[in-house]
Amino acid sequence: MSAFGIDWSIGALWLATALVLLMAEMVLPGFFLIFLGVGAAATGLIALLLPGLPILLQAVIFAILTGGAVALGWRWYRGSKHASADPLLNDRAARLIGKRVEVCDAIIGGEGRVTVGDGAWSATGPDAGVGTIVRIIGANGSVLRVEPA
Repeated sequence: MSAFGIDWSIGALWLATALVLLMAEMVLPGFFLIFLGVGAAATGLIALLLPGLPILLQAVIFAILTGGAVALGWRWYRGSKHASADPLLNDRAARLIGKRVEVCDAIIGGEGRVTVGDGAWSATGPDAGVGTIVRIIGANGSVLRVEPA
């Protein structure tokens, strides 16, 4: 398995592992497998350049390089804060604040349900009968806080 005086066995395995990890990063969301792939690729190159390197030492090198890649990635990620064009994108309840909705299950004792679009949400607020129009003033998780409109 020697071509150009290089033992490809273990180094090629590390590089193949790196390739699989980098492809998996493209398919699976998460932005973490790329660091494992970088560590595996660098370890593969070292294994190719230093044939006969014990596998245990290669594993230690992989762990150190992967840890370094994670640290650099974390530092880069923390330093690149970009304001979102839509900060409420993933907070559906917060997007409803200010909207007028209809009570579908009477609010009695501070608890009931309101119709939002084609669904019904749990709501808290002053007592109100079915059909009353209320305004959403806040949210606690998926429970909307309402007041008379």
